[in-house]
Amino acid sequence: MEDGTADRRLAAVVELAQALATAQTPQEAARAGARGARRAMGGSFAAVSAWERETGRLRVLVNDGDLAPGEESEPEDESYSVHDFPEIAEFLHGSWARGGAPHAWVETAEGTGASPGGSSWGRAAALRRRGRGSCVVAPLVMHGRAWGEIYVARRAGEPVFARPDADFATVLAAVLASGIAQTERLAEVQRLAFTDPLTGLGNRRAVDVRLDEALERHRAEGTAVSLVVCDLNGLKKVNDQLGHAVGDRLLERFGSLLSLCGAMLPGSLAARLGGDEFCIVAVGSTADEVVHAATELCLRAAKLDVGEGVACGVASTGDPIGPVRSARRLFRLADAAQYRAKALRAAYPVVAGREGPEDPVLRLADAPPPTDPTERRHIRGHHA
Repeated sequence: MEDGTADRRLAAVVELAQALATAQTPQEAARAGARGARRAMGGSFAAVSAWERETGRLRVLVNDGDLAPGEESEPEDESYSVHDFPEIAEFLHGSWARGGAPHAWVETAEGTGASPGGSSWGRAAALRRRGRGSCVVAPLVMHGRAWGEIYVARRAGEPVFARPDADFATVLAAVLASGIAQTERLAEVQRLAFTDPLTGLGNRRAVDVRLDEALERHRAEGTAVSLVVCDLNGLKKVNDQLGHAVGDRLLERFGSLLSLCGAMLPGSLAARLGGDEFCIVAVGSTADEVVHAATELCLRAAKLDVGEGVACGVASTGDPIGPVRSARRLFRLADAAQYRAKALRAAYPVVAGREGPEDPVLRLADAPPPTDPTERRHIRGHHA
C-alpha cells in the first residue's frame, strides 16, 4: 500500500464513525454512510440499499454523489429484483456468527468480477448504462444476518477498483452496519416510549408532546387544534362478567376503530390515555371535520359485540371556547364535554362551545373539582 494511504483510510473510518454517531434514524445513518464511503474510497457515486426478504427486492435507501438520469438522492420507490443480482441469493440464506462477515467484491462494466454468485450481469449492465466503469459492493451484516449493502462506483475512465479497495470497503461496511443497528435500537426505544403496548396507539406521553407542539403552531399561525376525548363504556362490566382477556380484546378493537376514524383527519394522533380512556389530537382540520370523525367513531363503537359504546367529548380552537393557551385548558374542555356525553348517555359526541354563551360544558370546565370521591367526573387539571 502506498505511503500515506493507510493513514488516510484510518482517518476516513474515524470520520465515518463520527458522522454515524450523530445520526438519529436509520435513514440518517444510511445517508451518512453513503456519503462517507464515497469520499473514503474516492468514488463518484455511492448507494446504501436494504435486501427485503419478504419481497425479494433490493430497495435503495440513499443515492449520493453524481446521480444518473432517473436516480434520486432518497428515492421513494427504487428497487430491483434479486434475480438480477445472483450473489444476493447467497447472502439472504447465509448467517454469520461471532463477528464474521462476507467480504466485499469488485464488479466492472466489462463484466469481470468476483461476487459470490459469479459476475453479475445486472450490475455490469447498470454500470455501462450510467457511465460508470467499476464498483465495489460490500454486504451490511447485522445480528449475524445480511441486512443490505453499500455500493460505491467510479466513472468510466477512472482507475478500476482493486482487491485492496474491496478489503477497505468491508471495513467501512462493518462500521456502517454498526451505526444503522444503533439507530434502529434508538428508534425502537423511542417507539416503545411513545406507544401503548396493548393497542399499538400513541400513549399519554405522545399526546403531551403532540399537543404542546400543536398549540405552539396555534399561537404562532392560528392553526386549528382539536382534542377528542373518549371513555369506553362498559369495560368494567366486560372484565367482571367475561374476563380481562375479553376486556383486552375490546380495548384492542376500539383502538382499531379509533385509528380508522382518526385517519379521516390527516396528521392526527390516535392514542390511549390509560384504562378505558382514549383520545384523538387533530391539527389543521376544521372543527366540523373533527366532529364528523368523532360521530363516525360513536356509531361504529355502538356496534361492537361487547361493551356499551363510547362517551365522546370534543374541544376545538375552531369553536367559540375562548382562548386556549395551554394543553391543560383544551383537556379540561374536552373532558367536560366527554363527561356531559356520559351523563346524557349520548350516542353522539358532545362539543364544547356549541350551546351558546351559557354552554354547560364551558361552565363545567371552569367549575372547581368535585369534593365527593365517588363522583365520576375527573376534569383534568394536572396537564401543563
